[in-house]
Amino acid sequence: METAMDVEEQHHSPNPNNAKCFGLKNSIQTNFGDDYVFQIVPKDDWSTMAVSLSTNAVKLYSPEAGQYYGECIGHSATINQILFSGPSNPNLLCSCSSDSTIRAWDTRTFQQVSSINAGSSQEVFSFSIGGTSGNLIAAGCKSQILFWDWRNKKQIACLGDSHVDDVTQVHFVPDEQGKLISASVDGLICTFDTTGDINDDDHLESVINMGTSIAKVGIFGQSYQKLWCLTHIETLGIWNWKDGKNEVDFSDARTSASESWNLDHVDYFVDCHYSREAEKLWVIGGTNAGTLGYFPVNYKGVATIGTVEAILEGGHTSVIRSVLPMSKIHTAPTYGPTQGIFGWTGGEDGRLCCWLSDDSSETNHSWISSTLIMRPQKTRMKNRHHPY
Repeated sequence: METAMDVEEQHHSPNPNNAKCFGLKNSIQTNFGDDYVFQIVPKDDWSTMAVSLSTNAVKLYSPEAGQYYGECIGHSATINQILFSGPSNPNLLCSCSSDSTIRAWDTRTFQQVSSINAGSSQEVFSFSIGGTSGNLIAAGCKSQILFWDWRNKKQIACLGDSHVDDVTQVHFVPDEQGKLISASVDGLICTFDTTGDINDDDHLESVINMGTSIAKVGIFGQSYQKLWCLTHIETLGIWNWKDGKNEVDFSDARTSASESWNLDHVDYFVDCHYSREAEKLWVIGGTNAGTLGYFPVNYKGVATIGTVEAILEGGHTSVIRSVLPMSKIHTAPTYGPTQGIFGWTGGEDGRLCCWLSDDSSETNHSWISSTLIMRPQKTRMKNRHHPY
């Protein structure tokens, strides 16, 4: 059952700095009990967003109003990643799971239309659709990367020598769809050429060693040559994946972020977000109590995590698992009915929260007082969250 509520905003004194606290439009309780929200992803035209839950279901909502559309049910174990397949198949949602499958769903009927099985002994932790033809599916599994042709569901390759532990991330490189980047619990980031007959010996191009288990990576930069990497011990690294050069290594990222606001200690990082227009990268950190901050990352010159620029507070009561930015501040589309919405968040409290930009006429302005972004004299340590 879906429940939603409007939240009355508190007024704060105007903030002389640039940090903003965004107004909470509504909060949807996706389920009753202890269910988690894992991930939120948008359809290309932003008419729909898909939300994966710890119930092994995917629910679909309107990003504009939070209206519930329906759910896709079929996975029998944890859903590890979801994504819409792209403009060529706008109504196709894909998901991968620890039940060994990658499934495709028609979001108009909420029915499964296709499925790939990686084998009974496998778990599929991540997947990506790309390749030079656009029909290649790469899946990160237990120390292996498997490849299928999306058109006939035939497995065409298995890379089993490059990683020695769970492959947590696979990404085809935007603008270079023949390149695949993988990351693993073994601490390695590998780059592969996926053209021709794919194998470890001839198609592994480079290896980067982060030195610790990798949770999430993202490809960014004007020519997509850079890579950000978040680890399971909450460190952050910035690399040039083309030449294997480490540009920034924040081994104390949480401490640096915690010193950049006057709220509770940053306990974990949810994600990073990059603006191509502004050429700017943010690391998104949260507290166990459910407050979120966007911290700018300076990876040119002196490496720093700067003063928080946006705070999302008062919507969640527990760890936040996913952030879907939508406002022009973070370069996602603001046209049409979603204009004025900063974004959505989902967490371990089972809630989806919609945040409105402070220039929206739909809610009261909500600003941070300057005391919230000053370095705290004392921060309170909490147990770190283990997302993986």
